[in-house]
Amino acid sequence: MGKAKLAFRETAAPTLALVTSLSTLVCCTLPAVLITLGMGAALSSLTSNIPQLIWLSERKALVFGGSLVLLGLAWLVRYLTRNMPCPADPALAKSCARLRSLGGWVLYIGFGVWAIGAFSAFVLPKLLA
Repeated sequence: MGKAKLAFRETAAPTLALVTSLSTLVCCTLPAVLITLGMGAALSSLTSNIPQLIWLSERKALVFGGSLVLLGLAWLVRYLTRNMPCPADPALAKSCARLRSLGGWVLYIGFGVWAIGAFSAFVLPKLLA
């Protein structure tokens, strides 16, 4: 197994989950932060240049649900492959262990980002109302 294939195996699912978690920040946290900081004009300019942000914000339950499903699938893949053997070559074995650790951290960061986005999209508006 080459290094590229090994890297893909160990980090693809967590990276995809992190990217979808970041989409929750763009859809729901960014507008809330801009409004809180008094940057309504910047938000207006941003939504006029990128109208898809409004579509994402209107469907935030779908965005959060989809990203949570992908986070869950990434965790499942990581769980099912936790005992997969690393290559016998010492250099590749060391790389495999490092990539497994990196993939785990990426997945944990993805869950953290998702939690921050969920808090700012669903809990914070109720607290401020």
